[in-house]
Amino acid sequence: MAQFISAVTLLVDDYDHAIDFYVNSLGFTLVEDTKLSETKRWVLVAPSQADGQSTSILIAKADTDAQIASIGQQSGGRVSFFLRTDQFDQDYSAMLEKGVRFLEEPRDEVYAKVVVFEDPFGNKWDLLQPKAH
Repeated sequence: MAQFISAVTLLVDDYDHAIDFYVNSLGFTLVEDTKLSETKRWVLVAPSQADGQSTSILIAKADTDAQIASIGQQSGGRVSFFLRTDQFDQDYSAMLEKGVRFLEEPRDEVYAKVVVFEDPFGNKWDLLQPKAH
Protein backbone atom coordinates (compact mmCIF):
# COMPACT_ATOMS: atom_id res chain seq x y z
CA MET A 1 0.00 0.00 0.00
CA ALA A 2 1.48 3.34 -1.07
CA GLN A 3 1.00 6.32 1.21
CA PHE A 4 2.03 9.96 1.13
CA ILE A 5 0.98 13.17 2.86
CA SER A 6 -1.33 14.87 0.39
CA ALA A 7 -1.82 18.17 2.23
CA VAL A 8 -0.95 20.13 5.35
CA THR A 9 -3.16 22.84 6.81
CA LEU A 10 -2.09 26.46 7.01
CA LEU A 11 -4.30 28.85 8.99
CA VAL A 12 -4.78 32.30 7.46
CA ASP A 13 -7.06 35.28 8.00
CA ASP A 14 -8.14 35.64 4.37
CA TYR A 15 -8.38 33.10 1.54
CA ASP A 16 -7.78 35.52 -1.32
CA HIS A 17 -4.79 37.20 0.33
CA ALA A 18 -3.21 33.77 0.83
CA ILE A 19 -3.93 32.67 -2.73
CA ASP A 20 -2.42 35.90 -4.04
CA PHE A 21 0.79 35.42 -2.03
CA TYR A 22 1.31 31.74 -2.76
CA VAL A 23 0.40 31.94 -6.45
CA ASN A 24 1.76 35.36 -7.41
CA SER A 25 4.72 35.77 -5.04
CA LEU A 26 5.92 32.18 -4.72
CA GLY A 27 4.75 30.88 -8.10
CA PHE A 28 2.62 28.09 -6.68
CA THR A 29 -0.29 26.59 -8.60
CA LEU A 30 -3.86 26.99 -7.39
CA VAL A 31 -4.86 23.31 -7.36
CA GLU A 32 -8.42 23.79 -6.13
CA ASP A 33 -10.74 26.51 -4.81
CA THR A 34 -14.14 25.07 -3.99
CA LYS A 35 -16.83 26.91 -2.05
CA LEU A 36 -18.11 24.73 0.81
CA SER A 37 -20.42 27.24 2.50
CA GLU A 38 -20.89 31.00 2.74
CA THR A 39 -17.75 31.21 4.90
CA LYS A 40 -15.67 28.13 4.06
CA ARG A 41 -13.69 27.11 1.00
CA TRP A 42 -11.49 24.13 0.16
CA VAL A 43 -8.36 25.83 -1.15
CA LEU A 44 -5.26 23.88 -2.17
CA VAL A 45 -2.02 25.35 -3.49
CA ALA A 46 1.18 23.54 -4.42
CA PRO A 47 4.58 24.36 -5.88
CA SER A 48 4.26 24.84 -9.63
CA GLN A 49 6.44 21.84 -10.45
CA ALA A 50 4.28 19.55 -8.33
CA ASP A 51 3.61 16.20 -9.99
CA GLY A 52 0.27 15.46 -8.38
CA GLN A 53 1.94 13.24 -5.79
CA SER A 54 3.49 16.16 -3.92
CA THR A 55 2.18 17.65 -0.72
CA SER A 56 -0.22 20.56 -1.15
CA ILE A 57 -1.09 23.28 1.32
CA LEU A 58 -4.69 23.45 2.44
CA ILE A 59 -5.38 27.12 3.08
CA ALA A 60 -7.87 27.28 5.94
CA LYS A 61 -9.45 30.50 7.11
CA ALA A 62 -9.28 30.67 10.89
CA ASP A 63 -12.73 31.04 12.43
CA THR A 64 -12.38 30.52 16.18
CA ASP A 65 -10.44 32.58 18.70
CA ALA A 66 -7.97 29.72 19.20
CA GLN A 67 -7.41 29.36 15.44
CA ILE A 68 -7.01 33.11 14.97
CA ALA A 69 -4.43 33.19 17.77
CA SER A 70 -2.54 30.37 16.02
CA ILE A 71 -2.11 32.14 12.68
CA GLY A 72 1.62 32.28 12.01
CA GLN A 73 2.39 30.44 15.24
CA GLN A 74 1.49 26.88 14.29
CA SER A 75 5.04 25.71 14.96
CA GLY A 76 5.87 27.91 17.93
CA GLY A 77 8.03 30.35 15.98
CA ARG A 78 10.17 27.72 14.25
CA VAL A 79 10.47 27.27 10.51
CA SER A 80 7.31 25.40 9.53
CA PHE A 81 7.70 24.76 5.83
CA PHE A 82 10.56 23.82 3.54
CA LEU A 83 10.43 24.83 -0.11
CA ARG A 84 13.03 22.80 -1.96
CA THR A 85 14.37 24.08 -5.25
CA ASP A 86 16.98 23.18 -7.83
CA GLN A 87 17.38 26.85 -8.86
CA PHE A 88 18.06 28.66 -5.59
CA ASP A 89 19.53 31.88 -6.97
CA GLN A 90 16.83 32.27 -9.62
CA ASP A 91 13.99 31.58 -7.15
CA TYR A 92 15.50 33.81 -4.48
CA SER A 93 15.84 36.72 -6.93
CA ALA A 94 12.30 36.27 -8.25
CA MET A 95 10.88 36.17 -4.73
CA LEU A 96 12.84 39.31 -3.75
CA GLU A 97 11.44 41.13 -6.79
CA LYS A 98 7.92 40.14 -5.76
CA GLY A 99 8.36 41.53 -2.25
CA VAL A 100 8.77 38.32 -0.27
CA ARG A 101 10.11 39.19 3.18
CA PHE A 102 13.39 37.43 3.93
CA LEU A 103 14.57 37.24 7.53
CA GLU A 104 18.25 36.78 6.68
CA GLU A 105 20.74 36.62 3.86
CA PRO A 106 21.23 33.30 2.02
CA ARG A 107 23.77 31.04 3.68
CA ASP A 108 25.61 27.84 2.89
CA GLU A 109 25.08 25.00 5.34
CA VAL A 110 26.53 21.50 5.14
CA TYR A 111 23.18 20.19 3.87
CA ALA A 112 22.00 23.02 1.59
CA LYS A 113 22.06 26.60 0.43
CA VAL A 114 19.26 28.10 2.51
CA VAL A 115 17.45 31.30 3.45
CA VAL A 116 14.50 31.88 5.78
CA PHE A 117 11.50 33.89 4.61
CA GLU A 118 8.15 34.72 6.14
CA ASP A 119 4.73 34.61 4.54
CA PRO A 120 2.23 37.44 5.18
CA PHE A 121 0.70 35.44 8.03
CA GLY A 122 3.92 35.06 10.04
CA ASN A 123 4.84 31.50 9.07
CA LYS A 124 8.54 30.91 8.58
CA TRP A 125 9.78 29.03 5.54
CA ASP A 126 13.14 27.75 4.36
CA LEU A 127 13.95 28.13 0.68
CA LEU A 128 16.65 25.53 0.18
CA GLN A 129 18.68 23.82 -2.45
CA PRO A 130 20.23 20.62 -1.07
CA LYS A 131 23.86 19.97 -1.78
CA ALA A 132 24.83 17.00 -3.92
CA HIS A 133 26.19 14.11 -1.91
